[in-house]
Amino acid sequence: MLVYDGDCSFCTRCVQWMEDHIPYRGDLAAWQLTDLTALGVSEAEASHSVLWVEPSGRVSLGAAAVARLLVSSGGPWAFAGRLMLVPPLSLLAAAVYRLVAVNRSRLPGGTAACALPADERPGAAHGKV
Repeated sequence: MLVYDGDCSFCTRCVQWMEDHIPYRGDLAAWQLTDLTALGVSEAEASHSVLWVEPSGRVSLGAAAVARLLVSSGGPWAFAGRLMLVPPLSLLAAAVYRLVAVNRSRLPGGTAACALPADERPGAAHGKV
């Protein structure tokens, strides 16, 4: 399962792009509508990074989450994902992920809400399923 920030337009657009271009295996869920406790994930983790939750319960965050999603997709995407998990590329992937995450409100599709802490965003009182 890929868990992303459903309040962030940039994040939502990235997930939509992924749905159109990557044959991923798994579910997609906005963290605001997910039972994070059942996944063993804190709200702080989910609001800070994209998460990949494997059926075994293993959780990967940020660039590692993107890499593991790619690995699960098979084909050339899996090769790219495996490369992203091997140092020094994993360090580069993590740095690029963090740079994008910190600046997502400035990127195409980003909104001012992306720059706010999760509990201060419009519609922050989401019900969780």
